[in-house]
Amino acid sequence: MGAGLTEILTAAQMRAIEQTAIDSGAVTGLDLMERAGAGVVAAVLAEWPDLAQGPQRAVVLCGPGNNGGDGFVVARLLAARGWTVDVHLFGDPATLPPDARTNCQRWASMGDIKTYQTAPPPLADDRVVLPRQFDLLIDALFGTGLARPFGGVFAMLATPHAQGLLRAAGVRRVAIDVPTGLCADSGRPLGPTLAADLTVSFHSLKPGHVLAEGPRLCGRVVLHEIGLARSSVADKAIARHILTPDPATLSKAQGHKFNHGHALILSGGAGRTGAARLA
Repeated sequence: MGAGLTEILTAAQMRAIEQTAIDSGAVTGLDLMERAGAGVVAAVLAEWPDLAQGPQRAVVLCGPGNNGGDGFVVARLLAARGWTVDVHLFGDPATLPPDARTNCQRWASMGDIKTYQTAPPPLADDRVVLPRQFDLLIDALFGTGLARPFGGVFAMLATPHAQGLLRAAGVRRVAIDVPTGLCADSGRPLGPTLAADLTVSFHSLKPGHVLAEGPRLCGRVVLHEIGLARSSVADKAIARHILTPDPATLSKAQGHKFNHGHALILSGGAGRTGAARLA
């Protein structure tokens, strides 16, 4: 890529790159998961240095896929820093993908996991109970893997009332890859969405970070490298979306053309398509 250009990959393209790297033996899924979790913790502490000053309390919401596995890594790394960590799993530990299940087991040797069934209706006691006070909310529920409206027990946290309470309490909201409920390929909400103050993604931006409602719901987006070579065969074989700097300006959620001033351009007659017409 030339200087000043931004690479954007769809969710399917990103999965293909990861799988090709794993199949080649260059890296394991557990390696990628560990690097992703470490990247999230590093991004959180860089964004809010005050959180590094002494133990804090975090709530980590883990989903039934590999995004949830990233969440278990984050939980373990925060606990190693002396944090109090509450982990909530939307799903059954026994049915997690292998790498996510391994990290779930690693966390289980350190702390408790509150599990919730994925099939409706929820049980009477299947309600999310969060601590009265905590500092950080990690959304590791679905990431780029969600293709339908977000539902279930955690959807209550996406309501305007719940989001307002989190903001009023000073809770910093962090999404891994993309906020749950946001389409990673279009930037459109699929339904209720867990808005974030900080979104940490990996290797490349996704279209949902820069299009439609994405910039508003993602908050600040930080890209973390996890060791996938950009010169790999998979990377060359997959078509890329390339945008110029500051792609968030594409979002109509940030305004529309009449918010950005007006210009009068005078040029020659029909067929005279010089620089003025191109402008």
